[in-house]
Amino acid sequence: MPAITTIPQLVAAGLAAPDQAAVLEDVAQEFRVLISPAMQGAMTAEGVARQFLPDPRELVIHPEELRDPIGDRAHEPVPGLTHRYPDRAILHLTQTCAVYCRFCFRRETVGDAGTLPDAALEPVFAYLAATPAIREVILTGGDPMVLSPRRLGAVIARLSGLGTLDAIRIHTRVPVVAPERITPAMLAALRVDIPVWLVVHTNHADELTPDARAALGRLADAGVPLLSQTVLLRGVNDTPEALEALFRALYRLRVKPYYLHHCDLARGAGHFRTTIARGQAIMAALRGRLSGAALPTYVLDIPGGHGKVPIGPGYLAQGPHGWTVTDPQGRTHTYRDPG
Repeated sequence: MPAITTIPQLVAAGLAAPDQAAVLEDVAQEFRVLISPAMQGAMTAEGVARQFLPDPRELVIHPEELRDPIGDRAHEPVPGLTHRYPDRAILHLTQTCAVYCRFCFRRETVGDAGTLPDAALEPVFAYLAATPAIREVILTGGDPMVLSPRRLGAVIARLSGLGTLDAIRIHTRVPVVAPERITPAMLAALRVDIPVWLVVHTNHADELTPDARAALGRLADAGVPLLSQTVLLRGVNDTPEALEALFRALYRLRVKPYYLHHCDLARGAGHFRTTIARGQAIMAALRGRLSGAALPTYVLDIPGGHGKVPIGPGYLAQGPHGWTVTDPQGRTHTYRDPG
């Protein structure tokens, strides 16, 4: 089946009512629509459908919402590169994805400019070569894995050849939303002289179709280290049960849950945001139910580009005679530092 990119296609597929078409056209004019065939097949699950189907609530823009919520452009030394932390840089290889998430913090630019051309990559490589303090480059977009294995492999090989990096990281949804792209050629493109870590974006266990699980298995069997990142989304996964099911599934698939992101202040995504207190309560509930290896770090990307910080629940309180420590069951204990 073809990817869905228009409201008439949504209606024809039975994913939107005909009487909604006019308002959904207004949504699509503001924020692009793209649903991959793999995710169309999973749309019977509410936790999947809510992430990709346009919603009239996206037209409600709150004053605090931003066009560039995490400050990509505020830390851009050359076009296509974000250098926010001393030892890491983000390379925006493409603005294209296999799906367009309705809560995406880059929804203002996704789909705009296509792939970063070769000529634009030269200043990027020059900056990286002149900045040896950068030890890791994160490929993002868009989604780098929508590129051909040849194109992606050429960039990875060039980065590996700099001789200053400890690792390359790729942030992607492709293994889950377009698993057919995880081919032998794509796996070969990931084999270079330094580690290439894959961070898979997935938010609900129902996204992990048999094809997605097989694609993750191919990556793990090829020796690609796998992490995951998840966005806390109201009405999708904002319960301990939903996140426990997802993190357990990932752990069994040899994917280490890495980050649980508090939903960013993207324009039109207010209906997806929970409170931080809600997220902290969920993480506290999971602490007693899941192995530490299956628990991600709950983080907030401070709006405006000021960096990412952990915001998990607090277990320690300092008093005049030492610390009070709360265990996963909610009981408190005393701990004293050395004299």
